Amino acid sequence: MDRRTFLIASASSLAIAGLVGCTDQRPPTPSPTATASPTPALVPTPAAFRRTAWSTDPFSRGAASFYATGSNPDDRATLQTAVEDRLFFSGEAVSANPGTVTGAIGSGRAAAQQVADLAAVGERIGVIGAGAAGLAAARALADAGFEVVVIEARDRIGGRIATYESDDWPFPIELGASFLQNGTGDPLVEELKNGGLTVRALPETVETRAPDGAVVEQSPVPAEVVAEAVAWAAAGRRDVSVDTAIADSGAGEVSTTGAISEADWLAQYLQTQLAADVGAPADELSAWYGVSEQAGDGQIVLGGMMAVLEREAEGLDVVSSSVVTRIVHTEAGVSMRLATGQSLTVDRVIITAPLGVLKSSALEFDPPLPFGHRAAIDALGMGALEKVWLRFDEPFWQATTALWRTVGTETDFAMWVNLQPFTGDPVLMGIATGDAARRVAELTDDDVLRGALLSLEPFARP
Repeated sequence: MDRRTFLIASASSLAIAGLVGCTDQRPPTPSPTATASPTPALVPTPAAFRRTAWSTDPFSRGAASFYATGSNPDDRATLQTAVEDRLFFSGEAVSANPGTVTGAIGSGRAAAQQVADLAAVGERIGVIGAGAAGLAAARALADAGFEVVVIEARDRIGGRIATYESDDWPFPIELGASFLQNGTGDPLVEELKNGGLTVRALPETVETRAPDGAVVEQSPVPAEVVAEAVAWAAAGRRDVSVDTAIADSGAGEVSTTGAISEADWLAQYLQTQLAADVGAPADELSAWYGVSEQAGDGQIVLGGMMAVLEREAEGLDVVSSSVVTRIVHTEAGVSMRLATGQSLTVDRVIITAPLGVLKSSALEFDPPLPFGHRAAIDALGMGALEKVWLRFDEPFWQATTALWRTVGTETDFAMWVNLQPFTGDPVLMGIATGDAARRVAELTDDDVLRGALLSLEPFARP
């Protein structure tokens, strides 16, 4: 059996559904594509539409970090190590709780403590990035009495958090981070909620539909396949990707017959449940470290994520629309060159640029980073996740559950969140992950909308 039959190389996210950000609340419109989706027939045109393209956003270049084949937790630990006591790295990729807002905040505070332990009174500290990690670090240092300047490439704060409000929507929609996990004992979750974040618990019930609209029970086969493959890989001499483990272990030799075959279920599982934090494709995800069980109950954010960061930023010196292109550090301090040609000098700097940016050539270091840091950045992967928000004048669906999936369909949006049970409004949020998300990011608005509506047709059937 050909691996491509059941591996669509698409892993999903409901834990953060995008630690992602945007420029002017949405990334620039992507280039047109020659491939267009058929015209939907069963789903009406929505009254409002919003989409993301974080994979092509130059200031995020993806959603969140993941353990790619060959990487391991030591890579994140390496990035937590200061460079010559001048450069400090922070963000979800540096955290022991990667791919989460709380991980980013905790990492920012940890980096601030590293700086505070080394810096002398009166030193000026730079922070690159005004996302969750950057603002947390800057707030802690400012409260400790340091002079802090935050350099942000976008024209807004938030980074990979972006709350969008307009008259087209009955409530604020989260284009960036949309979910929290609350079962790990993380005190930052309660801190966020006490700070005004509105959340609701996600139900365990998921409605899955076949192409003809029939409601089908989730098959246990794919979870068993992945567990067998991961166990096989754990006994191996070297790390392999999840899809390689599935194929080479023999666990993926499942049936391809039937209206909804075991192979269909496996493909659906990889697209909507595997690596549920970061949108990592199965052919890139480490079988040793990339597959983990989700701890705790998921909670959906119903607005307020940006308000939490705005309160964190009050009183801070934030220089927006300023792209740092080069960082030069010496024993005397750090100089940051901006895209405008200007330079800014500080004593130490905390760098919160997303892993996708660090992996690119957009930011130059002089002298180059130590080999261990460069190796860690290269080894870790950057997942892709895109969202589409749709508001209808009235619901066209009969489903009353909040979480939807499809199986046996060829769609980039195989996972949906129905906001009606939470808000009473006919609003849906579709999620594409992994390679599917990378495809979606390159599509025009019209093609994204057509593809999203087609993927909803099973829920429009009686």
